[in-house]
Amino acid sequence: MKAPILTTDRLSLREATFRDAEFLFQLMNSPGWIEFIGDRGIKSMADAENYISDRLIASYKQWGYGLYVVYQIANNLPIGLCGLVNRPTLPTVDLGFALLPAHEGKGYGTESAREVLRWAKEELKLTPILAITHPENIRSQALLERLGMQFVEKKILEGGEEAVCIYEI
Repeated sequence: MKAPILTTDRLSLREATFRDAEFLFQLMNSPGWIEFIGDRGIKSMADAENYISDRLIASYKQWGYGLYVVYQIANNLPIGLCGLVNRPTLPTVDLGFALLPAHEGKGYGTESAREVLRWAKEELKLTPILAITHPENIRSQALLERLGMQFVEKKILEGGEEAVCIYEI
C-alpha cells in the first residue's frame, strides 16, 4: 500500500492504486456521484482500473498531485476521494471531493478538504484554488463555505452542458 500523502486525526489520504478499483466503482456509481458529478461510464472493474490509470495516476505523474483515496485511520477503510484537479476548462487548480453515502455528514469531507487546502497553499504554493459544484448540491456548497471559499459565479464551462457554481479561496 502507498504511504499517505496527508494525514489528519481520523483520516489518511494516499494515491490511488489498482487495488482501489472496487471502491472507486462503488463511489463513482453512488447516487450522489451520478447526480452531482456525473456518470463517468464506470460500468466494470476494468473501467475503474482504466480511470485509475488514465486519470488519477496520470495526474500524479503530470502535476505532482491529484485526487487521493481518503481512508479512515481506525479501520483502514476507504471512504472517499479528495484532492486537487487540474482541468483545462479552469484557469487554476480546483479542489475535488466525494464520499460514499454511508460516510457523508460526519465531517470527513470538511476534514480532508481542509487538509488538502492547507497542503496546496503552504507546501505546493498554489493560489488561488477553485472548486466547482452542481448548483443543486447544497451540501457541497455549504462545505466549501465552511472552508472559507467564496462563491464567484455560476457559468457553463467550455464543453459543458450545465452551469456550475464556482468558488475560490
